[in-house]
Amino acid sequence: MTPAEFTVCSTGPLATIQDLGRPGHAHLGVPRSGAADRESFGLANRLVGNLPDAACVEVTLGGFSARVHGTALIAVTGPPTRVRVDGHDVGSHSAIPLRNGQSVSVTAPRHGCRNYIAVRGGFDVTPELGSRSTDTLSGLGPPPLSVKDRLTVGDLSGDWPAVMLAPPPAVGTEPAVLLSVRPGPRADRLVDPGQLVIGRWQVNPASNRIGVRLDRPSKSTEPPLVHRDLPELRSEGVPLGGVQVPPSGQPVIFLADHPVTGGYPTVAVLTPASLIRAAQLVSGDSVRFVVG
Repeated sequence: MTPAEFTVCSTGPLATIQDLGRPGHAHLGVPRSGAADRESFGLANRLVGNLPDAACVEVTLGGFSARVHGTALIAVTGPPTRVRVDGHDVGSHSAIPLRNGQSVSVTAPRHGCRNYIAVRGGFDVTPELGSRSTDTLSGLGPPPLSVKDRLTVGDLSGDWPAVMLAPPPAVGTEPAVLLSVRPGPRADRLVDPGQLVIGRWQVNPASNRIGVRLDRPSKSTEPPLVHRDLPELRSEGVPLGGVQVPPSGQPVIFLADHPVTGGYPTVAVLTPASLIRAAQLVSGDSVRFVVG
């Protein structure tokens, strides 16, 4: 039986293939990469009965559409968003059957930025270093998706899913996204490490899968983060979720495609739950750090 295929009709700002990434290669200078929001990625695969590492499409800020050749079962997760099949709303966070020739589209979510499209069997692209993930920093894996790309459905499915519908995540109503952090190995490189958790930060537009850049809001009266007068650090390992502070005093939260080494101090590290929230931050979002 010929496997189903999808033809990409539009990609939006960025659409990539992602799985659980390439752990264990940091000594070679290779980031883990993989899905930025692993919780939403995992849910998408569970809703169609895939194995945990089946590759999905990670859609950033909507605008993605594709046409299926054959039949397929898909699910779209992440922030609540509008999913349409042949122009008709079908909802997200549920398994959706597609017939031959039908097209599916995903719009930009009102809150958050990354949605995940799983297909039963997974998207079958050639792996590199054991992963099908697109790494936007190193260039490993398939390039970002382009119009007219054809994606073949693989065979990484398991048992038929017992549950094919899940409640979408609640949309936060707080004035700022709270990110829990623990002290990093170089917190003592700052004159006052406690300044990180005082006041609010704002997401800079120059943020991506590599990292989320933060600024103080324009009317903020909080002092900047200042380095102590110490000799420069040698380049050292940087963890996923690490909060690094360059001399500008503007923190950077490292996400899935972050470099494995760096010369600026890592002053804090996000908890796993907060790393998921950080992966959905968009330009202009307000952020507060809390110790936890």
